Amino acid sequence: WRKDWISFDCCAYLPDRKQLYLGVTSFDADIFHGFDVRTKKFFGVGYERIRDPYDAKFHRSLVRREKDGCLYAAVALLHDIDRYWEAPGGAIIRYDPATGDIAKVCIPLPHNYIQSICLDQARGVIYGCTSTPERLARYELATGELEDLGPIGSGGGFAQGENLELDDTGCVWSAWSPLRAWQSAPGVDASRLCKYDPVKQNIEYYKYGLPHPDGKYGFAKAEGLFFLAGKLFASGGNGSLYRVDMATGKGTCLGTPVPDRRSRLASLRPGPDGLAYGVTGRDGRCEVLQFDPVRETYRLLGPVTDGKDACWQVHDLAITPEGTLYACENVNPRRSGYLWEIDL
Repeated sequence: WRKDWISFDCCAYLPDRKQLYLGVTSFDADIFHGFDVRTKKFFGVGYERIRDPYDAKFHRSLVRREKDGCLYAAVALLHDIDRYWEAPGGAIIRYDPATGDIAKVCIPLPHNYIQSICLDQARGVIYGCTSTPERLARYELATGELEDLGPIGSGGGFAQGENLELDDTGCVWSAWSPLRAWQSAPGVDASRLCKYDPVKQNIEYYKYGLPHPDGKYGFAKAEGLFFLAGKLFASGGNGSLYRVDMATGKGTCLGTPVPDRRSRLASLRPGPDGLAYGVTGRDGRCEVLQFDPVRETYRLLGPVTDGKDACWQVHDLAITPEGTLYACENVNPRRSGYLWEIDL
């Protein structure tokens, strides 16, 4: 595993450079790579100059800032809590594609690692979700100011989904879970949604989440969060799609694209045609999903295969202005993950 296996976890496409940048899981801490879409070749970005042995991956933590053109990422963990004091913590990484300069800017919460980030372009703020423990934090790019915003998880299991999402008011959406310390488990309705409001400067913990597609009591664990066409959507419950009421955090199920087998929908990105695209399914049976955020309808476009090779599952994706989709295959138990190029 240490020498021969990787998994693609996140990506960011730079249309002005025709380059795709990739966050990779690697037990050798070789976690950041580039891909030139014209030559179809991977290239190094110099991460070996700054890597630490505990740098395991960029999970869903790769964004580009419009103001300086730099990519910002954050380091996630693979080690367990017995190495907590040895591991320094997840750093925020800055990489300049124009010059090749790469640096660790800061470690927001020492010894804690960062599972996902989102960037408020207008305010110049990076928000991150840590593990373990699970907390929200903010980093102000102009001043270097750091702030621990508070907890989202209580230790009863992963509360967070795959990503953080920013809405058009600057609020940061995440999943959260209560503890219910008088019980032996938090309960079937513990998977809920919350948001950090930068105006109120607090986390609003909602009592609602995503209903199960079959109508049984409780909430499905949120997987992905997507702000599209002025509305907030989510995935969970075997890859089901939901519209989220941004005033209450309550989800409404729009349907389950693949209801007859194990599935997921970790990422959904807007395309040049006004529609959004993702890859759903798992276990080597994946399909391209097209979603209309205005009509709130979806359809499957076909399987993700290349000859005898089949995509195991997808963790993130990017879409070029020309309509080519790049999908990050992750956690394949039989081989390293592939970067998939899909011509829509």
